[in-house]
Amino acid sequence: MKTKAELIPECPVAATVQLIGNKWKLLIIRNLLERPWRFNELQKNLEGISQKVLTDSLRSMEADGLITRTV
Repeated sequence: MKTKAELIPECPVAATVQLIGNKWKLLIIRNLLERPWRFNELQKNLEGISQKVLTDSLRSMEADGLITRTV
């Protein structure tokens, strides 16, 4: 079985699309570039996103090393 790093394409554009290629991840990153946000703030700001999708997206981006979580 391949590791997560082996599944990422060599092409930088393809790798970027694979890591942040969905609507919600792009919007989350847009917000996080401004300042740190609390979970509820993000959910209110991103109209239409469910709690599950936001949680899954944040966990995925944290696992990929795109964001860091501060408690």
